[in-house]
Amino acid sequence: MEQKTKINAEDGKQDLVITREFDLPLELLFKAYVEPEIVAQWMGTKVLRLENKKYGSYQFETTDPKGNKHSFNGVIHEFDQNKKITRTFEFENMPFGIQLEFLEFEKLTENTSKLIMQIVYQSAAHREQQLKLPFAYGINKAHDQLQEILTKLN
Repeated sequence: MEQKTKINAEDGKQDLVITREFDLPLELLFKAYVEPEIVAQWMGTKVLRLENKKYGSYQFETTDPKGNKHSFNGVIHEFDQNKKITRTFEFENMPFGIQLEFLEFEKLTENTSKLIMQIVYQSAAHREQQLKLPFAYGINKAHDQLQEILTKLN
């Protein structure tokens, strides 16, 4: 089955660009990134904090099948309703370092929208470590869940 979330990772660069078109209105797609209850559902995580404002912060926690807890956190540097979120992302106790994420939300039609994410890593080596994980599979699965959950809400 074709993966709908596309990842463009040019050789030797320290960033990657992720794009996905959704059969969702722009406002609903944006809500999936800012409403704690919805974030928890599609990401399969516990939302400990999510302050959607400039200089706000967030913290998520997941538990793997072995019962180990993993935390993610960051600071929101730019928040423009239904348009853009710029934030840092740190996967605690992992060797990837802190990354910078630029999320842009684009209206395509009344019922379709697009997400463009540029992720900048500390180095090309950190980016390559991330790509060795089942990263593409995981983000596709998460975005598929986002589409499914929000289609039901719509």
